Amino acid sequence: MKKKVSMAMKIRTLKRHLNDSFKSLKRNGWMSVAAVSAVTVTLLLVGVVFAMIFNFNKISNDIENDVHVRVMVERGTANDQKNQLEKKLKKMASVKKVTYSSRKKELNKVVGSYGQSFKMFTGDDNPLYDVYMVSTTNPNKTIGVAKKAKKLAHVYDATYGGNNAKKLFSVMKNIRKWGLGFAALLLFVAVFLISNTIRITILSRRDEIGIMRLVGATNAYIRWPFLFEGAWTGLLGVIVPVIVIDFGYVWVYNHMALSMASAGYSLLRPGMFLFQLDLTMAILGIVIGALGSVVSMRRFLKI
Repeated sequence: MKKKVSMAMKIRTLKRHLNDSFKSLKRNGWMSVAAVSAVTVTLLLVGVVFAMIFNFNKISNDIENDVHVRVMVERGTANDQKNQLEKKLKKMASVKKVTYSSRKKELNKVVGSYGQSFKMFTGDDNPLYDVYMVSTTNPNKTIGVAKKAKKLAHVYDATYGGNNAKKLFSVMKNIRKWGLGFAALLLFVAVFLISNTIRITILSRRDEIGIMRLVGATNAYIRWPFLFEGAWTGLLGVIVPVIVIDFGYVWVYNHMALSMASAGYSLLRPGMFLFQLDLTMAILGIVIGALGSVVSMRRFLKI
């Protein structure tokens, strides 16, 4: 019986804390809007940075593991010219195997990876190239084979992942350094604004807090409404970034599908990736809000 009464009291107390946190958000008006806006801008940029970094990592791994040279044949090349090109590729030093893949097969791969909507690019509308996949006897020989293949007649381009990886790793290093540094700065600004919002709430309720202490209220009882207010502020700030990033990423994914596939790579599929990214941003928003409350309480409540 005592346990049931205790549980009912805890539930009523939790509801009271939640109601108090909502009232504080309304009471602070524009300061609450400013805090939510700070979290929104912060998480929007942080989400974009995370999406870029995760995809660069994925593409880098694809490139690093790619030990083939993709030799793209110029459009309009006749069959006998393709046969001559294939013979020249097979005669090259360090070449182990040459496999032909037509534009139609390349498009079928895209359809298999990205969905039936890309079947519209059939026939003359197919923007892909006929490709010769050249395997080398040793991965270290791939760069040399790619350079030689690029000079052959009727070759549009010859790409090798390892050569592009060096550029990608350099770009990724700069993105991580500057992007994460900028995101950390924005997180600090968001925490500062939220702490100021909570501070105004605390100052406006000083008398109430003083009375609560006089009647024996514990530090935890006084602390929880402010923690909830900060958490709500962070959670509200997540809504817009999640919507913008989800729609934006799907748009980028669909529009880059063909160009990425023509180079033999792909972005992370939406779905699970976006779910994980959204969940990360939601947790980050709540943590930012709660941290802002903690900073404010430690400075002004001294509890």
